[in-house]
Amino acid sequence: MSLESLLAINGLQVVIKNFPYLLEGAALTLKITVLSVLFGMVLGLIAGLFKLSKSRVLFAIATAYIDFFRGTPLYVQILLLYFGILPLIMKTDDPFVSAVIACSLNCGAYTAEIVRAGIQAVDKGQMEAARSLGMNTRQAMSYVILPQAYKIVIPPLLNEFIAVLKDTSLVAVISAEELTLRGKLLYSTYFEAAWIWGTVAVIYFIMTKLLALLGDFIERRMATE
Repeated sequence: MSLESLLAINGLQVVIKNFPYLLEGAALTLKITVLSVLFGMVLGLIAGLFKLSKSRVLFAIATAYIDFFRGTPLYVQILLLYFGILPLIMKTDDPFVSAVIACSLNCGAYTAEIVRAGIQAVDKGQMEAARSLGMNTRQAMSYVILPQAYKIVIPPLLNEFIAVLKDTSLVAVISAEELTLRGKLLYSTYFEAAWIWGTVAVIYFIMTKLLALLGDFIERRMATE
């Protein structure tokens, strides 16, 4: 097939013409992912520490949060927040805000279990050694335990971040104009399913692959330190 005949294919023409439109959606997807991961890491660290706390109240709060967001579909969580909770609490119906909050809460629940497992994987003697040097529990956790746990949890954390990137496709249900919704809008206009959804899939693959490569680089750097 010659280049001229290839370019004459209607589906390819649609993709070329609307590629910048899809890239704008991919940029919003990345924005939602980055914000969700950042907020999710903070929530996950707090919830993970609460889960290890000797306080029954903190333990109960963390357990309820983790169990709910790990035990219900993200799709349902997005709908619940967008249509039910956020309009009452924040008086907003912004799809972007709802998408970030839903993905952050979901990411935080999974990150909490990763953090908890990482902390518990650190030898208990490390805490005892830190305390023998005069550190209190907070100092020992901050300067001794968490840095070691961080190295342990890098691989599962990266997997969770990649999952967040792919799960952002679900926010299309609330009309957040990320990559999946833009692909859907293009399909409803041109009906070139193979070309449009194939391009969307390739863009997702490139983003997740780059994130995986970045994770491999960070993991190698941490291993040499």
